[in-house]
Formats: sequence, structure tokens, C-alpha cells
Amino acid sequence: MKNCLIIVDVQNDFLPGGALAVPNGDEVIPFINSIQNQYDLVVATQDWHPANHGSFAANHPDRKPGEIINLNGLQQILWPTHCVQNSLGAKFSEKLRMDIVQKVFVKGTDPGIDSYSGFYDNGKLQSTGLHNYLQSQDVGRVTVVGLAADYCVKFTAIDATELGYSVKVLKQGTRAVNLKPTDFEQSILEMKSVGIIVK
Repeated sequence: MKNCLIIVDVQNDFLPGGALAVPNGDEVIPFINSIQNQYDLVVATQDWHPANHGSFAANHPDRKPGEIINLNGLQQILWPTHCVQNSLGAKFSEKLRMDIVQKVFVKGTDPGIDSYSGFYDNGKLQSTGLHNYLQSQDVGRVTVVGLAADYCVKFTAIDATELGYSVKVLKQGTRAVNLKPTDFEQSILEMKSVGIIVK
């Protein structure tokens, strides 16, 4: 069984200066670059939203980022407009090594539902194709790094566990949005509670 590194959303909008900057998000890049050669396979996920995405506060009159709404039956945190398809903000950081990334899986493309996990949208209605790809490559173990620990990294890791992979998250390779100051620690506890190794 192969070991795969999943690099989650290391995109300009999540880095310092971006529309939805993760504090110190850029610190993960040298670490992620340094470990890529240790895996049989490296893949990446990419937030890839249409401009009319329902998770953008700007698309809801009188709403602000951070507010929670009901979006087609699911609780949705409203975010600043970010990672719009084909924008500079949606591009991977130029500092991120991409030469051995075998495949990129886009997510968040349906305006009616958000997608934190690299495997499915938040309602698990549609798959990104990542699971099928990993199965076709005989992957049994995954390591998840990238942005952000309390959203897309956490949900990618939890879905991977539910799909039967052995999962590890490397703290050095991720940072949190921390809407609440304890969100990073809370995410780690949540991941550990379902059997994910966090180190």
C-alpha cells in the first residue's frame, strides 16, 4: 500500500496579504516542500469557487464575513470572497513546489454548497474524484498538510479516516484560521478522537 501526501489549498488567498489570510500560513511552505520526496505520491487540493459562490458574504446583502446562514439546508459560515476561479488569489503559491504533484483536485465549484474536504462537498453530495484516484494508485496511508487546520485540513483528514485510510496530520505543515483562539487545539482534539495521528 502506498503512502500519499495531500497538500491542501496552499493558495495565495490563504497566505499573508490574501483575501482570507491564515495567520502565518506562509510558514508551512518550506516544510511542505522539504517532505514531498518522502512519499510515493503527492497530490494537491485547490479551492476553486465561482464568483457567485453562496459562501461569500458579498453575495448576501446585509451579511458580513463570520456570520452563519443556512445555505441549502446546511449551516454555512460566510467568508470574504476568495479563491475565485482563474484569479491570482486561487493560484498556488509560487513558493510551493509543484513539480512532483501528480494531480490537483478542485473543490468548491458548486455555488450552492461549500466544500472544505478534499474528498467531498460539505453535504457529501458530490465527490472530487480524490478517493477514486487514491484507490487506483493503491494508496493506504495519507498524510495531510496545508491550510487551514481548523477547516479544510481537518475535514480532509476526517473524511480520509472514514474512507478507510490510515491518516496522519503534521502540525508543522498546517496553520489555523482561528476564528476563535482555541480552534487549532480543538481541531487537533477532534482529529485525534477519530484515530488520526497528529504529530
